[in-house]
Amino acid sequence: MRRHETLALAAAAATGVQVGAALVASRFVIHDIGPASLAFLRYAIAVLCLAPFVIAGGRVRFASRDLLAVMGLGIVQFGILIALLNLGLQFISSTRAALLFSTFPLMTMVIAAYLGRERLTGLKTAGVLLTVIGVAIALGERLIATNGTSDVVGALLVLAAALCGAVSSVLYRPYLSRYPTLPIGAVAMLASVVFLAGPAGLEGLFTQGTHLGQRGWIVVLLIGLSSGIGYVLWLWALKHTTPTRVTVFLSLSPVTASLLGALLLSESFTLGVFLGLAGVVTGLWLATRAGAG
Repeated sequence: MRRHETLALAAAAATGVQVGAALVASRFVIHDIGPASLAFLRYAIAVLCLAPFVIAGGRVRFASRDLLAVMGLGIVQFGILIALLNLGLQFISSTRAALLFSTFPLMTMVIAAYLGRERLTGLKTAGVLLTVIGVAIALGERLIATNGTSDVVGALLVLAAALCGAVSSVLYRPYLSRYPTLPIGAVAMLASVVFLAGPAGLEGLFTQGTHLGQRGWIVVLLIGLSSGIGYVLWLWALKHTTPTRVTVFLSLSPVTASLLGALLLSESFTLGVFLGLAGVVTGLWLATRAGAG
């Protein structure tokens, strides 16, 4: 059990890095393709990557009720979440998007505590408050400097995406205890691809195409490949430890996004961003210091 716990935390850490890298990559192409179209291609590629492994694993019989629930969670986590996140990236940098998205764990803790899945201790509450303060510091500098209208819109969109992910992470657990990880991931992603086909079509993906060049398509392909691998790791981690202990590793995403954003997109790495990163990472560490709860 301890070995599975350690591997689950390692998988969660890898996912945290993948989320930050995908945010930067999405920011690189977001102005050449609509947010829903990017989300559609991202998970269509991911489903195609998972399909051979799911087929090789043999058929899994889902109860009808469970199948519908997993499909619904997939639409929320892959369809709605990623569309909101991509839309938010049109207004704010990948660094700030990652900082905001890293509130995912604190939302998870609150939701899990409300549903009776985890206990919200004083130490966790202190960590939650420190995380919120860190995000406020990182955003405040930018909002004051620009009067912040577009930043507020972008921030709200990314926070809404984080809320979608938090709700999904808590609600996935019962299904992960009943079925293998790969089929759940494939079903969830496939449902989101079907859902995203509608808004992607409205953006003209199937009639007008995109403005992506060769490099842009390579980036989209890499986003899709990493998303397929990352999501399977995410579900496997959720299966072997609590939602809070998994989602806390999303604190690695703003660190990854900040470094890659500065290196590849010439995004500024200011004192406010640094202090925000410190607050988020320290707060999330403190919030889970007492264990899973």
